[in-house]
Amino acid sequence: MRLTERTQVQQQFLPLWSLMASHSDTLVVFFGATAGANGGKLGSDEREIILLVWQIVDLHEKKVGKLHKCYVKPDSLELTDQCKEETGLTVEDIIKAEPLDKVLQQFQQSVSSEVKSLGRSSFTLLVNSPLVIRQVLHPEASKKNLVLPECFFSFVDLRKEFHKCCPNAGPVQKQTLASMLEYVGLPAASEQLIRVKEVRSMVQLTLCILAEPYSHKFSCVETVNYKFDSGACCKTEPVDSETVIRARGLPWQSSDQDIARFFKGLNIAKGGVALCLNAQGRRNGEALVRFINSEHRDLALERHKHHMGCRYIEVYKATGEEFLKIAGGTSNEVAQFLSKENQVIIRMRGLPFTATSQEVLSFLGPESPVTDGAEGLLFVKYPDGRPTGDAFVLFSCEEYVQNALKKHKQILGKRYIELFRSTAAEVQQVLNRYMSTPLISTLPASPIVPVPVLATQPFLPAATSTRDCVRLRGLPYTAGIEDILEFMGEHTVDIKPHGVHMVLNQQGRPSGDAFIQMKSADRAFMVAQKCHKKTMKDRYVEVFQCSTEEMSIVLMGGTLNRSGLSPPPCKLPCLSPPTAYAAFPTPPAILSEAALYQSPLLAAPRPPQTTVASPAHTLAYYPPQPHLYMNMNMNYTAYYPSPPVSPSTVGYFAAPPGAVAAAVAAQPHPAAASSVLPQPGALVRMQGLPYNTGVKDILSFFQGYQYAPDEYSGVGLAASCSQTPLSSCITSVANAAQVHLVLCH
Repeated sequence: MRLTERTQVQQQFLPLWSLMASHSDTLVVFFGATAGANGGKLGSDEREIILLVWQIVDLHEKKVGKLHKCYVKPDSLELTDQCKEETGLTVEDIIKAEPLDKVLQQFQQSVSSEVKSLGRSSFTLLVNSPLVIRQVLHPEASKKNLVLPECFFSFVDLRKEFHKCCPNAGPVQKQTLASMLEYVGLPAASEQLIRVKEVRSMVQLTLCILAEPYSHKFSCVETVNYKFDSGACCKTEPVDSETVIRARGLPWQSSDQDIARFFKGLNIAKGGVALCLNAQGRRNGEALVRFINSEHRDLALERHKHHMGCRYIEVYKATGEEFLKIAGGTSNEVAQFLSKENQVIIRMRGLPFTATSQEVLSFLGPESPVTDGAEGLLFVKYPDGRPTGDAFVLFSCEEYVQNALKKHKQILGKRYIELFRSTAAEVQQVLNRYMSTPLISTLPASPIVPVPVLATQPFLPAATSTRDCVRLRGLPYTAGIEDILEFMGEHTVDIKPHGVHMVLNQQGRPSGDAFIQMKSADRAFMVAQKCHKKTMKDRYVEVFQCSTEEMSIVLMGGTLNRSGLSPPPCKLPCLSPPTAYAAFPTPPAILSEAALYQSPLLAAPRPPQTTVASPAHTLAYYPPQPHLYMNMNMNYTAYYPSPPVSPSTVGYFAAPPGAVAAAVAAQPHPAAASSVLPQPGALVRMQGLPYNTGVKDILSFFQGYQYAPDEYSGVGLAASCSQTPLSSCITSVANAAQVHLVLCH
């Protein structure tokens, strides 16, 4: 019988077997030993089983059967010194033994015939701890692709039954055979071999609690799931953190069934496997697994660095919040799609954006029919309705899935399509990821307030010595604003509006540093104390308290270290514009690239001036919205923007030549220009100069205008026009040469 057919039969008769197990006529006292660690660490070292010992107890007649022991030949004939000492076995004892599958058949036949000879109809295994069943037999049978007899899917734990019988004896976890025998006043078995002594002691204790004055009834039967049940998880569902683990190092093509097979013997909650995806939507080799209780979670942690194929898997504790973040969903469309029971999910990636349901069904073909036709397809889309090229498909059986997977990398239209096994949790995660993608069109429209061009409100206050900021150092290069907010946890509510600032390197990429403006120095001190060296994406992050002044100096190119502050270098870094910046929705016609990336030293912060400018040239500014901080579904980049270069430049966007000329022309007479220009003299920044340009070339370029040739910076060349209207200087000179002139504050 094939493995899948046998599993279906086992599932069909599982309720009947559970009923039989709870009303069994006999108990089979069962003991097993491995070639490695035994006792409380049984199965933790992933060693194979080499010995089975059992003895039958008749519950009605209180009689005991014959003691049986059977050696098992492992694939590796290596025994640890601990194993030899505890079991008394040698390699010569097991080298002629039968392999595990044949030994299990012999066990089944032997027990069945003996139970029948006693005139009984059923039996249940009795073990001193669940380790031999859950941590040894089931994992080893799964790796060797063996089907265990039905009797190994239910058992009775002697320690738990003893606790029910004698609750004052102490907690279950601390009970041993010796302590339980001592509590009821029985001497330990006199056998020298531990493998025989263990079974004799268990039988002796069982007969004791069956008799007066205890008259105990064995009724607490534990079960092992035959198969993992997939399903959906709601974000509002409570998840106990003591039941969740994180598995790392998984093969990228692993499915939820593969992970459940790795944890075979432990009961995973329905829909309790959530595969994690990276920033590109691909599996990153990690998964969050939720078990039915903390006992099974603790047993799962003992499988740390056990192998899945040729790879070892790391197992760590996780939280319920982490599981819900990956597996939880709120979409009614997804819930309806996943509501169909016993369906296998396939993910299709790389679909043409114009692909229809009928084209996908035709691509899969009649040999792999989709459940309910087009209703069994779920296309993944962006919030604005654009297709992403991903889709999920439901199939009713494994045979259809195998036929569909044969279409992997076949062509649909002009694109090859990738097909993978998927899970309900992955469906939720992919939908959540794409539906939360920040788009400019999704930014809230109500907070937009027009502000004059030359009086754009800055995102940062003037530099002060108040230590109301924190510096984050050592961030992962892939970390974004959402990761920083998650890292800060409950302290997120204390961040000032527009108070998250990422530091870029000379190539315009994240440098691993960030500055956070807090509402007060006390809040900044609290964050530095509680978040210092806290982990973000497997890296610990250093958190230091600092001031706005220190932050500005660092963002302009200086350094902040243990020895103090260092000013920016003489040569300014060449910064490239970021590739995407949704937090500043400024049209290209209003803000030039030169205006966005001014030299920090040529744009010293000043309080904004009250000006009168043409309403046709205004900027959209998003004012602070503190009440929106607690909305976890908001667009983070809209309310926690980071400046493109440094906080000293964002608030001082300069107008392009056309905007300044229009502003000057709007005045009734030349004297009114003073209402636009905040001071008599102004600076002009020139971009596009030849590399061999000198000061004399600059002065010759501005021939005919009044300038101060002695006023230039040691960092970058600049010209200062003192009397002549600057608008005519910009418009006329810029038209005469391929040089960008930008008005600077």
